Amino acid sequence: MHLAIDPRDRDLARLLVTFSTRVKEGDIAIIECVGSDALGLARACLEEILAAGATPYLYFSDPIVTRTMLKYGSEAVFKKFGVLQLDIMKHAQVYIGIRGSDNPFELKGIAQEKLESFSKFVTKPVHLEQRVKHTRWVVLRYPNASMAQLAQMSTEEFADFYYRACLADYPTMKKVGKKLKALMDQTEKVRIIGPGTDLSFSIAAIPSILCCGEMNVPDGECFTAPVRESVEGVVQFNTPSVWEGQPFENIRLVFKKGKVVSAEAATPEQTRKLQSVLDRDRGARYIGEFALGFHPVIREPMRDILFDEKIAGSFHMALGQCYDEAPNGNRSQIHWDLVCIQRPEYGGGEIWFDGKLVRKDGNFVAKSLQPLNPAPESTRPEHPKSKHSSRKQ
Repeated sequence: MHLAIDPRDRDLARLLVTFSTRVKEGDIAIIECVGSDALGLARACLEEILAAGATPYLYFSDPIVTRTMLKYGSEAVFKKFGVLQLDIMKHAQVYIGIRGSDNPFELKGIAQEKLESFSKFVTKPVHLEQRVKHTRWVVLRYPNASMAQLAQMSTEEFADFYYRACLADYPTMKKVGKKLKALMDQTEKVRIIGPGTDLSFSIAAIPSILCCGEMNVPDGECFTAPVRESVEGVVQFNTPSVWEGQPFENIRLVFKKGKVVSAEAATPEQTRKLQSVLDRDRGARYIGEFALGFHPVIREPMRDILFDEKIAGSFHMALGQCYDEAPNGNRSQIHWDLVCIQRPEYGGGEIWFDGKLVRKDGNFVAKSLQPLNPAPESTRPEHPKSKHSSRKQ
């Protein structure tokens, strides 16, 4: 099989190897390639890693194979598989995850106990504990017809959008983003207002983390976490989401003393499954992350969280596990990002820090932060809008 390399993949591989993970001589660098579509980019990364004097280790997997493992594997199998994967990860200084899944719903219908067992013995120890904490890592999707369909674009059109998004000017984004980080670091109280939303919480003394191409590609967010018990009010998320193969829309959460006390989604079935996720463990009903998204090219949801959480003029919150970099003490098996877009065509909205308006209808108000705002309609590259779901009031 000939693994053709798109010329743009060479630029992307150079970004991943030299900027995102800073590969250096003597490193062992894992390339995890999910799906055959991504093998061209994997090969380009391998060449860049070798050129840096490092040792690449290419690991190929496929969503259908993973489904088979989950469907027929036992807890004993997951334990041994996790030990093997963990041993490999412990040898690495760098991890590049390229995911080209053809079907985001591939895990739909897998028994809940299988998903939880696989997460406990494989995902959590290998990735959350070892990879995230002990390697220089970056993860990204790779464009294919399935992703184009979710974005309601042609495959060629989506590929053009994908490379514009992934090859953003991250050094400039980071320079301006540092001002947003400084503001969030000194903020105590946050209030979010919008259609179906009036939510308040504290972020006092919890660090904010600026993300501009080092760990996700595409990137463009600044995240922190609420003080765990401080979240009060209601929030309505207007962006579709997929969790463990199950689609969700119009998730609405009501908080008291930090805990979700009421939750619903677009249909009774979705609401039942939402409740089952919230009942997964004690931390699942608390928030582990709050973030503002500001990627200038990403504007519409496509049911892929690596893109959707970076949408210009959006914020997102994660149910469950907090990040070690921005700890609020919440622990959970889940970390489920839910996104709300606040640009005018999505109903608008406001974000206030310590009683001062910071962002209105998706645009930062302060002049120093305005370079993070999405480009005006007339100057943007054309990108057809996905149909977004209606909001509950």
